[in-house]
Amino acid sequence: MPVKLSVPIAGELLPVPGVQLGVAEAGIKRADRKDVLVIRLDEGASVAGVFTRNRFCAAPVTVAKAHLASGKPVRALVVNTGNANAGTGEQGMAAARATCAALAKLLGCADEQVLPYSTGVIMEPLPVEKIVAGLPQAIANLNADNWFDAAHAIMTTDIVAKAVSRQVSIGGNTVTVTGIAKGSGMIHPNMATMLGYIATDAAIPQPLLQQMVKQAADGSFNCITVDGDTSTNDALMLIATGKSGVAISEANRGEMQAAVTEVSTFLAQAIVRDGEGATKFITIRVEGGRDAAECKQIGYAVAHSPLVKTAFFASDPNLGRILAAIGYAGVDDLDVQKLRLYLDEVLVAENGGRAASYREEDGQRVMQQEDITVRVALGRGTAAATVWTCDFSYDYVKINASYRS
Repeated sequence: MPVKLSVPIAGELLPVPGVQLGVAEAGIKRADRKDVLVIRLDEGASVAGVFTRNRFCAAPVTVAKAHLASGKPVRALVVNTGNANAGTGEQGMAAARATCAALAKLLGCADEQVLPYSTGVIMEPLPVEKIVAGLPQAIANLNADNWFDAAHAIMTTDIVAKAVSRQVSIGGNTVTVTGIAKGSGMIHPNMATMLGYIATDAAIPQPLLQQMVKQAADGSFNCITVDGDTSTNDALMLIATGKSGVAISEANRGEMQAAVTEVSTFLAQAIVRDGEGATKFITIRVEGGRDAAECKQIGYAVAHSPLVKTAFFASDPNLGRILAAIGYAGVDDLDVQKLRLYLDEVLVAENGGRAASYREEDGQRVMQQEDITVRVALGRGTAAATVWTCDFSYDYVKINASYRS
């Protein structure tokens, strides 16, 4: 089961004026599950996004980026689960464009005003006919209050849907931010997460919106890893409808940025808590570095180590594995004599080896917890970075061994 993560409460997910969501059961991979989502935007909305840097990026990523670059105002987003439409060549590109064209015709807008997204099995042809057949059903139940169903419609191996709302007061006016995301495995984002959609009723010009979504991603989704695999389909989109009448500029972006980043962080951590087979949520805090890049480099070395992750699953304080990961992280001039390693508040290592005060029972106590913090103090500067990850359990292998069946 997910680590301290519960199903979102529908009534706590706040509608964002100017955004309507509709879902359908198109039977893309299996029957009787929501697998198509349409997000319709009112005129005047601005949209920005960040995408995977995987060179085998999926066809919908390529098409969505091209449609965004066209400069035409975005009127709709369409998402399918059950098939990634990645590694599908020109056939996949045609399928993504056909999906956009079908939805554009139904909504009365240009093809370029529709952005497509897919998630699921890689290198399988997209069943366009099923998606197109499901679009009228999704349009029929378009509703501003449909975030709960929308969060479920984009799930793949997720156990729990991921959705959250926040409100912030800016200049005496209330602004709403609501977001959903999906992801559980194949998580090591590089620009974004698996799929994420965040909307606000603030008015934000597109160039500033692009800066804000990148900053939010860098502080949240780009700080998580489940298994070290970057997806072909990653996308994080930020939508601003302007319906609240609150205008955001560079001069007053601080509170708005904080709210968007808070929502992004909640969703990003929810992905790790729902990592395939996860039983532990692990925060890796690396501090005292020369710059943030080397801190994150060390953090990811620890987070990606199968030996570290399996030790956490077993609640086994075999903490020399953490030292080994730090040592091979690639910071060649690291002085291990200055380094201190903590497990929560327990000092584990210092002066190049086991701390004199460390007791095995203290490490065992912390390792039994569901939430654990690993803190690495490098003693070589003032920079810091945080990475969130989970353990590896038997279920991770089972889930991924039978993913296509």
